[in-house]
Amino acid sequence: MAKKKETKAQTKTKQEEKKEVEKNVCNDKKCPFHGNLSLRGRTFAGELTRKRGKTVKVEWLRYKYYPKYERYTKVMSGVFAYLPECLHDQVQIGDRVKITECRPLSKTKHFVVVGKVKKKE
Repeated sequence: MAKKKETKAQTKTKQEEKKEVEKNVCNDKKCPFHGNLSLRGRTFAGELTRKRGKTVKVEWLRYKYYPKYERYTKVMSGVFAYLPECLHDQVQIGDRVKITECRPLSKTKHFVVVGKVKKKE
């Protein structure tokens, strides 16, 4: 089988993705790109399962070990995250997104969406 060769036009680098985000200028104070929100701590990638206004829920699969039964079970972990205005149109339910920890934005939101990893399959 012949492998498809990717041209430079097809592959996007991280710098090009940042430029695309910077083109969508927003007036959001909580935006990590255009506002004054600093990012720190943990970073996760997961599937966007719920989208309501500026809040999204990101979930990912992990395995938990039960020593008594010597087996693993699948467990879904999830957090609520803030969705900046500049990424609101680019991200849809089912997409895989990258989130990063920031200061507490509300009672439940301690993460912000940084970008999209890949589209819904």
